[in-house]
Amino acid sequence: MKFLQHIPSWLKNKYLISGVAFLIWMLFFEKNDLFLQVDRLNRSKELTKNEQYQSIQITETHKELGFLKTSAQTIEKYARENYMMKKDNEDLFIINSPSESK
Repeated sequence: MKFLQHIPSWLKNKYLISGVAFLIWMLFFEKNDLFLQVDRLNRSKELTKNEQYQSIQITETHKELGFLKTSAQTIEKYARENYMMKKDNEDLFIINSPSESK
């Protein structure tokens, strides 16, 4: 019992010991531990960014669809730019800029 005399009284407190043990258990050994929560938070932020990007893409696509539905010139321009279509009597030259070739 001599070794118990050198331990401070606050370390002998059973509530403090059980509280510290509980915190250690919850932070490291529980199935929803601290590291998993941080990973989930990062994944949630990533998904939120992706959702915002996709919603912007959807609005741009809706605008483009509206333009395509309204005029034949827009349809022709879209086909030429995106699908490299051409008329029978035309030649098509595609020039890539240095930044696109990387």
